[in-house]
Amino acid sequence: MAPAVFDDVEAPLTLEEEAPKTLGVLDQGAFWANLGVSLLGFSGALFLLDPLGGKPLTFTGAILAAVVGSLIGTAMVGLAAIPGARTGQPAMVLLRGLFGARLSYAPTVLNIVQLLGWGAFELWVVATGAEAIFGDAVPYEVWVVAAGALTIALTIRPLGALRLLRRYVTVGVIVSMVWLSVALFSRGPSLDAGSWDAFAPAVDYVIALSVSWVPVAADYARHSRSSSGAFTGIVGGYTVAQVACLALGIAALALVGNDADKVWEPFVAAPLGALFFGMLVLREVDQSFANVYSTSVSIQNFAPRVDRRIISVSIGVLTIAIALFADVNSYGAFLSVIGAVFVPMFAVLAVDYFLLGGAARWNMAKDAPLRWLTLPPWVLGFAAYWIVTVTPTVAWWDGVWARVRDAIGFGHQPWMNAALAAFLVSALTMLATGLLARLAAARSVRHGR
Repeated sequence: MAPAVFDDVEAPLTLEEEAPKTLGVLDQGAFWANLGVSLLGFSGALFLLDPLGGKPLTFTGAILAAVVGSLIGTAMVGLAAIPGARTGQPAMVLLRGLFGARLSYAPTVLNIVQLLGWGAFELWVVATGAEAIFGDAVPYEVWVVAAGALTIALTIRPLGALRLLRRYVTVGVIVSMVWLSVALFSRGPSLDAGSWDAFAPAVDYVIALSVSWVPVAADYARHSRSSSGAFTGIVGGYTVAQVACLALGIAALALVGNDADKVWEPFVAAPLGALFFGMLVLREVDQSFANVYSTSVSIQNFAPRVDRRIISVSIGVLTIAIALFADVNSYGAFLSVIGAVFVPMFAVLAVDYFLLGGAARWNMAKDAPLRWLTLPPWVLGFAAYWIVTVTPTVAWWDGVWARVRDAIGFGHQPWMNAALAAFLVSALTMLATGLLARLAAARSVRHGR
């Protein structure tokens, strides 16, 4: 009888209600595997293959970059999920323990902004994917509204949506991916050209793809029956799916001369391609669902008593509106910003929670006191990312950091990785800050202050 009871349990409507623990490792693995397969990833494979523009990687180099970047990124996501599984709290509420209640509002706002961007991108992907199958028979705007409406419906019963993914959708995705992989690779796309010069920027790109989920991982892990199940499901499910997705995207790009605008043509042209590609288009709604639902839970950090269903409907409508005017050409720059913000934030969180005793002392109340000492390590990591990265974004922003490099005499080397540099700077700074704070507190106690 227990499984039937679990099927009726849903996520709480407000933050004042306890989160049920109903998701097993298969639920988590299926959910994150579905998130790892994205139509946006097929066209985005061009940023993996040629992140610098004009210096494409070899196929082997690109796949290795996908594996390395996925493992690093998903390990961060998995570790970020553990506090949520242990405490039952969503991601932005956990940041009250890291930064204090008021200071947690800053990353919460950034998270809301990035999730709105991701949600709009995903609705754009669904709509353009449908157009690739059906042509101009149905206007783009109709597809966006239809996908947005389905997204909103899924957010009303989020745990039910996750169970639906595990039971039915995942099987369809696996079959579709296998079928399309055989169809595309059997055509013998040319995968031999290229070099290894852009390996580090390619790894950065893949880390950014994965790490964008760091600030939402706890939103779903809070419902996991164990922290190990949440971690295993994330790392295993997402890594395998993302690498497979990027590899398939590279094959498709090779067949259309690396023209990202035509990347879906080989999928539709394959035998039964419209059917299996259509399955992936429909499944893409789980991406927009995750973004809209996590945006709603993030907003509850400001308004803990507001019904998440009301927020979800409002955010869903706003996401639809943004998708109608989304500029997908800014996708690469968008991912760079995500990596720069959330990689160092995760480093601060991981060090404080796992190494400096945060697991035992974090205060996640709505009036949790400010912890200013956690802010400098985050900011320094953000700066380190932009100093090290060579991936072009926006001209004026790139110019700012070029002048910073000149001022400090920094010279980029091919082996340097911006995401890892940001992580190390933030982690080491946070560790040093925490240990010095402990030493100061101990001296104060000894002197009776």
